[in-house]
Amino acid sequence: MALTAERFDRIEVVAAWQLAAEAIEREIVSGRLRPGDSVGTELELCRQFGVNRSTVREAIRVLEQGGLVRRGTDRRLYASLPRYSGLSSRVSRALILHEVTFRELWSTARVLEIASVEQAAETRDSDILDQLEANQAEAEKALDDPARLSQIDTEFHKLIVKCGHNRVLELAREPAALLFFPTTELICRVVPEGARRMVEAHRILIDAVRGGDKALAGLWMRRHVDDWRKGFERAGRDLDEPVERVFARQPLRKPY
Repeated sequence: MALTAERFDRIEVVAAWQLAAEAIEREIVSGRLRPGDSVGTELELCRQFGVNRSTVREAIRVLEQGGLVRRGTDRRLYASLPRYSGLSSRVSRALILHEVTFRELWSTARVLEIASVEQAAETRDSDILDQLEANQAEAEKALDDPARLSQIDTEFHKLIVKCGHNRVLELAREPAALLFFPTTELICRVVPEGARRMVEAHRILIDAVRGGDKALAGLWMRRHVDDWRKGFERAGRDLDEPVERVFARQPLRKPY
């Protein structure tokens, strides 16, 4: 008798702690549990889910790591907003572990930074524009300090996306943006004209945003990000080399 071909995959039994964690997360993400609302105590959750204490504790541990739940001084558990800085750094580590290349980083930045500055030009938040002016003044003073200038550049791009008042875009760019700083510092340190070109581009971008010129802002951000790629190549780096390996390699090779 011929054997019947196997049509079905084995059924995987989901752990009870995972089901409990997902149930609580759904309540928070849906808005039925707002930040600050009580989730209950461990004993109350054991009773509601019909599971033991260790199961509930594992579920809570996972939710605490994600910033969705916090413990109060009264031993109750409360819903909270995710600690996005922690989430983004974990995603950034994942990008490094997957050996993303500078080319991938650059092509992603091209999309996100252009979208950010175009929305900033539409919104033209006067308070943030004032912060951008202060940022520009600091940048002009730091032309001979690559590390400091790179920090200022990081803040500049954060302010640009903040000016657009799009939190989805702001959160979406954060993981990759955490990897921008080392490349910028490298370019400012090794490429003679790198710092000057960066600060000049920032000046034009601020003026375009203040004037509400979306087309000009997008055009110059594209040039700015493309200049970043060219500077990386001028610094003697391979676009297709994993980002983390690039920064670990020594010594740096100066451009011709």
